[in-house]
Amino acid sequence: MIKRFFNVLAIAFAVTILFSSCYSYTSVVGKGAQGGQQVTEWNHYLIGGLAPVSVSDSKAMAGGATDYTVHTRHSFVNGLLAGLTFGIYTPTTTTVTK
Repeated sequence: MIKRFFNVLAIAFAVTILFSSCYSYTSVVGKGAQGGQQVTEWNHYLIGGLAPVSVSDSKAMAGGATDYTVHTRHSFVNGLLAGLTFGIYTPTTTTVTK
């Protein structure tokens, strides 16, 4: 019985790891990025992203540009940190391309 429980637990863990993914979303402001200049900052959240601690301001990161693209993602490193802290600390990365 115990062996079966651990087998089911191992399969559930493997499925959870295999089905996890990184998410990302992109917002285009104005005509979008006209050049290749990029500014990247981390956003800091607690409790699975429910409580923001420090969130980047994409408008300030654009530096007054009227046309830019904002790409926010949960990268591998962000996911690794979230996993190591059991979801207590869950950062994301925002990149603004002008």
